[in-house]
Amino acid sequence: MYELDEVTATKARSSLQGILVVAALVITSVMAQLFLSGCASTPKAPTEALQAAEVAIANAEQARVADYASPELAQAREKLLNAKVAVEKEQMTRARWLAEESKASADLAIARASAAKAKAVNDELQKGNAVLEQELQRNTNQP
Repeated sequence: MYELDEVTATKARSSLQGILVVAALVITSVMAQLFLSGCASTPKAPTEALQAAEVAIANAEQARVADYASPELAQAREKLLNAKVAVEKEQMTRARWLAEESKASADLAIARASAAKAKAVNDELQKGNAVLEQELQRNTNQP
């Protein structure tokens, strides 16, 4: 059939090797793009974190914390709203972070309100004790 001289055969091998290198580079590039696109895909919406924040805010409202911890409750509401906006913009990582911050702010509002209520009860008890001590002193000093 065809007989190739040594120079032509060397050129053919060299050309074939170049084609194989380019093909390998193309395949590697495509695989890297597929891998990165899989990693960079938008994560799922943080529905559990959003629901947890909504429940925490509802619990705070039900516990009437606005009287004692209004700034924290307002902050929780604002962060939840921003989390929902982040979901709409497909910024799921930011949305999760904001939802978790919202829940933490609502939990903080509940804790601060509970502490303030406990302090008020303690103050009332101390006043009652002071009145009882005065009565006891008066009764002890009577002849």
